[in-house]
Amino acid sequence: MRPKVNPQAELDFQPSNLKLTNGYYQSFEAVSRILDENPAILDLVHEDLKEALKSAASKDRRGNPFTYTSDTVLRILLCQIVEGRSLRETVIRIDDSHFLRRFVRIYDGPMMDYTTFCKLKNCIRPETWKKVNEALARYAVRESLIAGEQLRLDTTAVETNIHWPTDSSLLWDTYRVLARLIEQARELDPAAVGDRRLLTRKAKRLHTRISRKAAKNPETMEALKPLYERLIQLTTGLCQWGEQVRQKLEEGCRNRRHGVIEHATAAAIAQQIAHYRQLGLRVIDQASRRVLDGEQVPNEEKIFSIFEPHTELLKRGKAAKPVEFGHMIQIQQVAGKFITEYDVFEKKPIEHQLVQPALKSHKDLFGQLPESIAGDKGYYENMATIKELSKTVSMVSIAKQGSRTEKEALRESSADFRFAQRFRAGVEGTISFMKRILGLFRCFNKGWLHYVSTIGAAIFTHNLIILARSG
Repeated sequence: MRPKVNPQAELDFQPSNLKLTNGYYQSFEAVSRILDENPAILDLVHEDLKEALKSAASKDRRGNPFTYTSDTVLRILLCQIVEGRSLRETVIRIDDSHFLRRFVRIYDGPMMDYTTFCKLKNCIRPETWKKVNEALARYAVRESLIAGEQLRLDTTAVETNIHWPTDSSLLWDTYRVLARLIEQARELDPAAVGDRRLLTRKAKRLHTRISRKAAKNPETMEALKPLYERLIQLTTGLCQWGEQVRQKLEEGCRNRRHGVIEHATAAAIAQQIAHYRQLGLRVIDQASRRVLDGEQVPNEEKIFSIFEPHTELLKRGKAAKPVEFGHMIQIQQVAGKFITEYDVFEKKPIEHQLVQPALKSHKDLFGQLPESIAGDKGYYENMATIKELSKTVSMVSIAKQGSRTEKEALRESSADFRFAQRFRAGVEGTISFMKRILGLFRCFNKGWLHYVSTIGAAIFTHNLIILARSG
């Protein structure tokens, strides 16, 4: 049975006499105390990690077997988010710190390598992070650490880790990835690929020429069409070749033409070729329609990255950043900056439709509706909706979009409305903190599920920090 926690604590023989260092230690100790007071959180995480932990054992410096625990994985992840470091930097930082070794409860055992840590942290599912945050919120309510009289809502965008998408760059991405996979297939099974040559350099030169000409004069789309036609033709031909290679690799797997290891490798290459070919065909289609046919392709039909195909184009009316690539998230927060609920949306939501679900989740947590709810103008639908909300919530501080009647202007100039709006402005600071300090300016984990998990882990860390400070 895989252990959840290492109970064997050690004495601290290296206390610090520096006030700043002791403050740093105390914040981690407060977080550790909160985690220990909430065993349900570790139970949830352990359910996701117990199978993966079977292959995560190591040996200490004396050669004795050492078993990693779910508690250790969770604490290392918290260290990574709080310290704002990469996987490699995180394991080095903990390995070199006597205090952080105590915090993650490895003590004098061998530090987990970053590959193992990456695999384990990615095993924690988005649903688990939801439940973990809910368990922490219920603990905060039970201990009277948070109150539900006030509620504020806001949405923000978290970017995915992609380059700026252009038709030529997406075509080039498709070509180089499929070319690499075909080359790997050639090394494994030359008969499945044949003697046909890859034209990777030619495709790269076409992409480079298109990029340079477009940068010098964005209006020269007609002059770029011949280059695009050749690049599209090259990419289309490679997609067709990739399909043939995939079929031959799968045929070889069915006929058991390969050894055990080669069989698994061939199956993986065939699966990747099928995946990227499917995305590549979408890239070819949208490039042909946009560039060659002059068609306006709706954003809903576009693909902005073959590596993060779930990415959405977002236009939020921000002057500094008119276009973003990622997804919208919503956070709902009470006084004291604790985030009681969050949502991640694969498609940009209509904000005023999020108010009622937010009130429902708030009532489920606190047992009653808030006295006031505040949001920006995006949450405004019409005055009828505001009046309906006012029947159950004393103060609905959501400003109207556009012109106002005298009665509406009087409502928004009242002292209670303005006080609630000043409270609402505090959520902007929370969003800034999570993006600057907790790494939510961009998600570097690949895939939609890992994207959602990253949001959940960052919000869990934020709430732990808030509770640790209040304690």
